[in-house]
Amino acid sequence: MKKEEIEEIEINTEFIKLDQFLKWTNFVISGAEAKLFIQEGQVKVNGDTETRRGKKLYSGDIVEFKGEKVKIK
Repeated sequence: MKKEEIEEIEINTEFIKLDQFLKWTNFVISGAEAKLFIQEGQVKVNGDTETRRGKKLYSGDIVEFKGEKVKIK
């Protein structure tokens, strides 16, 4: 059984907000699009559905969106 690959994305601040992170990683093209996906419950943080676009993400957090997982570094 193959271990799941998780891409790591480095941020240069203490934290990044979830909607900004989705734009930073090019998962979405605009803040409005990020807001929509988050409010619809299509984004998970550390395995839990997250509906707050201002959720602060820190190093070690894992974001799941559209079948992809990204770890913050």
